[in-house]
Amino acid sequence: MRFSETLDAFAAALDAPASPPPAQTVGREGAPDAKRFAVYRNNVAASLIGSMEARFPVVRRLVGDAFFRGMARAYTARHKPRTAVIIHYGDEFADFIAAFEPARNVPYLSDVARLENAWVEAYHSAEAEPADLSALAGVDPTEFAGLNFVFHPAVRLLKSNHPAGSIWAGHQGEGEARPPANWVGEATLITRPHADVLVRILPPSGYEFANALKSGATLAEAHGAAEGDDFDPGAHLVGLIEAGAITKIRNERKRP
Repeated sequence: MRFSETLDAFAAALDAPASPPPAQTVGREGAPDAKRFAVYRNNVAASLIGSMEARFPVVRRLVGDAFFRGMARAYTARHKPRTAVIIHYGDEFADFIAAFEPARNVPYLSDVARLENAWVEAYHSAEAEPADLSALAGVDPTEFAGLNFVFHPAVRLLKSNHPAGSIWAGHQGEGEARPPANWVGEATLITRPHADVLVRILPPSGYEFANALKSGATLAEAHGAAEGDDFDPGAHLVGLIEAGAITKIRNERKRP
């Protein structure tokens, strides 16, 4: 058997706990050793669960170590890494949690997992120089409606029916967790303008406004996507720039 076929058989056996070790792997007695091979199986599971613990620390704190590890083990049994780059592993965990029956009494858990996953994605996103407020200084006020914006590659926008942003913020650090002041739905903006990932809870209609701009809408179009007669697009735009979410400001009407 070719060496590549031996590797394939080894990998397949690692992924099938009920199957015997592959015939090509032998122990001291010159025969396949199920106990020794089980060590490899356990190491694979333990390393994947360890990576999940590092990626979702707040989810782990919310449900406790034992529950989290059981849930992560169930996830790893169904979802194997698609790449050797382990930092990408776990990007489907939030959807898995949403359908995981033992977690149904913690309905906000999957949204907190989405936020933590977005944090990791933002951390590993491409670099870009964020714009600052001076970029608006030279814009003719009559042209503001046609402005178009390029967002930083790290930007992630999330909307939840639960206070996911406040739950996440209340579980930072080693001290006692702080519960949300109000149990209402929240939208969050995740950015990484420089070296640090920032998580901000958006004000009402902030998600609709920012999401429209990120999708290519002009300032006027994004204003139309926001709800409420008292919505101030200027203040929200300043907030996005200050958060490092925007890298370029363009005038749609002047583009060729």
